[in-house]
Amino acid sequence: MTTWFAFLRGINLGKRQVRMAELKACLEAAGFSDIKTVVASGNVRLAAEGDAGAIKAKLEKAIAAQFGFTVGVVLRSETELRAMLEKHPFGNLDPKADCHRHVLMFDQELPTGITIADQPGHTEILRIDRRDIYIAGYRQPNGRYTEGVEAVLKPLYARLGKGVLDTARNWNTIEKMLA
Repeated sequence: MTTWFAFLRGINLGKRQVRMAELKACLEAAGFSDIKTVVASGNVRLAAEGDAGAIKAKLEKAIAAQFGFTVGVVLRSETELRAMLEKHPFGNLDPKADCHRHVLMFDQELPTGITIADQPGHTEILRIDRRDIYIAGYRQPNGRYTEGVEAVLKPLYARLGKGVLDTARNWNTIEKMLA
């Protein structure tokens, strides 16, 4: 059995409510094991046999059947998630900086040579990997941290086009997933 980490896109927003206990029961019924949900925003650690594509499809099918709406799943293996942490993508940040750390994860590889113009002291792109973008959002006068992320990423989404599946997570959540 391989340990996988599933990041569900767009749940617990509006009418797309999913209780984590119900999600766990749904995934157990679908044949997954060692299921643990982390934070109520669609983060699941589970064990399963098979390749990433088959597991992703099985997860999406089970969730749609149980809850009545389609949920995109961004999947990472335990090896991939540990590698993310070991690369210390936020290691160069000033430890005293008032910022939030985020990772934007994609279900497909990004085109090579992607560059994103950031806004230093506001929204900084710290690194771009094959399927992940590491972002620091600094506290603004209005108290918000990620208000400028959408504007910074707009050219990326224009280049990628429609149908790209991604989901963002606070870096603290990623760290909790492996705890």
